[in-house]
Order: sequence, then C-alpha cells, then structure tokens
Amino acid sequence: MTPLIGETEDERVDLKSKIRNLKSKMKPLRVDIITIFPDYFRAVFDYGIIRRARAAGLVTIEAHDLRAWTSDKHHVVDDRPFGGGDGMVMKPEPIFAAVKSLTGANRRETVPQGTRVVLLSPQGQTLTQASAAEFAKCEHVILICGRYEGVDERVADAVVTDEISIGDYVLSGGEPAALVVIDATLRLLPGALGSETSAVTESFSDGMLDYPHYTRPPEFEGMRVPEVLLTGNHAEIARWRREAALEKTKRNRPDLLK
Repeated sequence: MTPLIGETEDERVDLKSKIRNLKSKMKPLRVDIITIFPDYFRAVFDYGIIRRARAAGLVTIEAHDLRAWTSDKHHVVDDRPFGGGDGMVMKPEPIFAAVKSLTGANRRETVPQGTRVVLLSPQGQTLTQASAAEFAKCEHVILICGRYEGVDERVADAVVTDEISIGDYVLSGGEPAALVVIDATLRLLPGALGSETSAVTESFSDGMLDYPHYTRPPEFEGMRVPEVLLTGNHAEIARWRREAALEKTKRNRPDLLK
C-alpha cells in the first residue's frame, strides 16, 4: 500500500522545504469572476483561507459586472431562446467582450498559456481535486457565472477552455459554484493553509478519503479515541491512519478505489 505523504520526520521536513521553495518562485494567481452579481462575492473573500491567501499575496481576486461589457443603453445580458422554451439565455456578445478584455483573446486557441477560461455549468465536467490542482498551477483563471436558463452555447464552443460543474444538481446561478472552485483551488497554493503539508494529506489527494480525526477529550459518553493515537508512536499512527482511510473509503466512496 502506498505510504502517506510525509510519513517519516525526514520526509515531512523535505516536503515542507520543497513547498517553501515552490512558494518563493510563484507569481500570485489572478482570479477574475464574470457575473451579473459582483456584490455576491464581496464579503465572503474576507474570511478563512481566501482572506489568508489574499493577505499573503498568493492571489488577487476581482468580481466584474458583466453589464460593463454591454453596448446598449439598458445593459441587456439575456434574451429569449431560439426555438422557444422557458426562461432567458445569457447573450454571447458581452461574455466574449469580457474575456477579450481580461485576456486579450476571444477564441480558445488564442487564450494565453497559463490562463484558463472556465464556464460554471451543470453540463460541465465534474470538479475534482485533480482539476482544482490544475487550476492552482495557472497564472490566471477566469470564472464565468451563468444565470437564467443557461449561456449561449457559442461561449462554450469557442471561448472557454473548461466547462465545470460542481455536482449533479442545478443552482440558480454559477456564483456559488465559483466560490467552490476558488476555495478548492486556493487551498492548494503553497502557503495558503496553516500547515504546509495539509493540502497533500487530506481527502482525495492520494485517491482516498481522509483518515478519521479526533481531539480532546480522550473519552466522550463512552466513546474512546483509538488507543494508537495516544501512544506517540508515529509509525504505528501512520499505519493506523492508512488503514482507517482505506476502510472509510470502502464504506463511503467505494467508487474511488475502482
């Protein structure tokens, strides 16, 4: 069985050194959000890991009002669907203009290297830890938040590099999904978490769920913490955590082991 990352003290020290070196060479990740509700994001960026990453200079985030790229006096961003049907569809012109303004490109083929243009959509590929890790390696990520019945398909066909869903359910808009993508991505930036090795030892990073966690008191209402965790024997603790993670994955997410 593959050992946990950083299982020995020497491995943990080596991993922390590599992460510090990587952090020192990194440029801040730039995240631009295209939305009709920029105020939706205003408060949430002042808390938790996102606030810490911004304060450390690891990321810059800006939410842009899509209406700024409209050309009519009413700033219209949606219209009725061709072929009939319920609701309204977001127009392509302002989205193409927004992407060109932010990247200099309005076609997928000319998007600069290190830049990803992401459409948040229930029709997209499911966000995974692996895709979040890919976004964390980028220099620039643009998140397009859909609304209404969806976004004109020419946006997905011609300008986006990734179409991403956060699950098999429908939201009222792409804004909550954008927050999920940002949080999942930023926690993978070296230095974003309190512990330099946290992001590489949690759920999905090694193809399994995380191991169970316990804290004080050692006994609560007749339920005791596993004795091995109280021994201070790091090799035995690492072995127990490996086995417990495998057991939890088999029970809750057997699909990860296929």
